[in-house]
Amino acid sequence: MKEDQPICYSCLNENCFIKKHLHLEKMKQYVIKKESFVCKKSNQFITEGDSIQGLYFICSGKVKTIKTGINGREQIVRLTKNGDTIGFRGFGTSKKYLIGASALEDTVLCNFSNETMFEILQNVPEFTYALMLFYADELNKSENNIRKIAHMNVRERVIDLLLYIHRKFGQINDLIDIELSRKEIADFAGTTEEQAIRVISNLKKEMLIKTVGKRIGILNISELRSEIMEHKYF
Repeated sequence: MKEDQPICYSCLNENCFIKKHLHLEKMKQYVIKKESFVCKKSNQFITEGDSIQGLYFICSGKVKTIKTGINGREQIVRLTKNGDTIGFRGFGTSKKYLIGASALEDTVLCNFSNETMFEILQNVPEFTYALMLFYADELNKSENNIRKIAHMNVRERVIDLLLYIHRKFGQINDLIDIELSRKEIADFAGTTEEQAIRVISNLKKEMLIKTVGKRIGILNISELRSEIMEHKYF
């Protein structure tokens, strides 16, 4: 479903790659080429293995990126919000998306085609340099996540996830501002739904978190941090 294109120059997403480089005269010719659309909650807009159709930037909303694991099991590899970039894995080196992506809530997405992105990368060195640093940072995060999964037990992985979404999305009215099912929590933490439910139940009994439906609120962030401090949470 197409909608009026959000105006990049009045966009409030200051961490968006496009927004950050709008002060450059060269960017004007590329911004007008983007397409915007609404992806409804639970709908998928990138299918793993499909041909790459450029990069997506979140104007508003929340998205999960997924990777198919052993026996076809879905593994959530990233949660994203306003201003974040989607579809960069494999971009420029592969002809197919290495991940899938779907909306966690009604989300407005901006898409820049392969052709437009390659033109930007070839003609706007400031943008290219920033994207290179972004890739380096994402690689570092991926390596840290692999290490954490290898060394953390199930409880620690669930706690690490709760602290991550608390940092990224914040808390409103004592509840983290993202709605995730217990299965999605398990898929991101690398465990089973039953184990995730058990850990969440225990954390509630210990008065470290609270739940309202699918929403979770952290009640004692310092205690949760201390449990995974040895894994270098910070």
